[in-house]
Amino acid sequence: MKLQHIGIPTTKARAGETFLEGAGVYITDPAATPYMIEWLRFTADSGMPAEIKNNTHVAFEVADIEAAMKGKKVLVAPFSPMEGLKVAFIEDDGLVVELMQKGCGCSCSSCG
Repeated sequence: MKLQHIGIPTTKARAGETFLEGAGVYITDPAATPYMIEWLRFTADSGMPAEIKNNTHVAFEVADIEAAMKGKKVLVAPFSPMEGLKVAFIEDDGLVVELMQKGCGCSCSSCG
C-alpha cells in the first residue's frame, strides 16, 4: 500500500474543483497541495454515506482492491469515479479508508 492522499470534507468551494456526478461530490487535486490534501464538498443529494461526508479519510493506492477490502466493513463497494481508477471505502477500527486501484487489473494498454 502507498499513501495517496488525505481527504477532508468541507463546505467551502475551492479553485480547481472537479465534480464527480456519480458520487455527488466536488473534489480537489491532492497533488496541487504540499500535504496531499483532497478537499471534498458534497452536494445536498449526494448518496455517499455519512461516515464519508462527515469524517476525514486516508487514501491508499493498492494493487488489489478486493484483497485489501477482505474482512473489513465496506462503506462503499468498488466503483469507477473516472476512467482507469477503481475506488472503495472501508472502515477499519473507526477510521474511514479509501482504497484506490489504478487500471482495471488486466493487461490492456488503456489502463495504465
